[in-house]
Amino acid sequence: MAAAWPTRPAVPEVVAAQLLGVLWFVSVTTGPWGAAASGGEETLKCEDLKVGQYPLQDSNVLCWDIVHISLTLFTYICKDPKINDATQEPVNCTNYTAHVPCFPAPNITCKDFNGNETHFTGNEVGFLKSISCRNVNGYSYKVAVALSLFLGWLGADRFYLGYPALGLLKFCTVGFCGIGSLIDFILISMQIVGPSDGSSYIIDYYGTRLTRLSITNETFRKTQLYP
Repeated sequence: MAAAWPTRPAVPEVVAAQLLGVLWFVSVTTGPWGAAASGGEETLKCEDLKVGQYPLQDSNVLCWDIVHISLTLFTYICKDPKINDATQEPVNCTNYTAHVPCFPAPNITCKDFNGNETHFTGNEVGFLKSISCRNVNGYSYKVAVALSLFLGWLGADRFYLGYPALGLLKFCTVGFCGIGSLIDFILISMQIVGPSDGSSYIIDYYGTRLTRLSITNETFRKTQLYP
């Protein structure tokens, strides 16, 4: 009776396990954990933390078990901003910029926004992250669309947005015989025409907003590779 040869694990599975182990070792030794263990490198500032080192508060936590080592990964999102009900923008919006608190993951040691080296437990604010916000001046998007739809032939939408000359012209020509009213309704609905003072519409913060994309001299252009 022939002896059975011992079974060997599949080569791809072994290689994958070894690769995951190497990636984990590199991430630990090069991250803040490795810096803290070696003691030879300066402590990172909290705002310099990389993806996965400060979580979203109340977010789902993903746990992977790699080579019998449990790693906890968090999402790269900070706490949502507090929204002003009147402007539908962050309450601390100044010069198109607002700040939201970010919480480093547990067992992370870094320098907070005051420059103090702190060992975090996951509940302390480590730094304030800048987010973009808009300048609004009381012009409601819903009101502008409603005026354009129902009273656009009288120029009410243009009067509301601060274009009295165009509003008067639409009033005298009955919305350019309806054609101008239709065009204005499309332009206002698509947020192409806005308030005359250059401010933005008041739109629900989590509502349907359009973002214009433009190319300038500072736009990064990826080199085109041709076969």
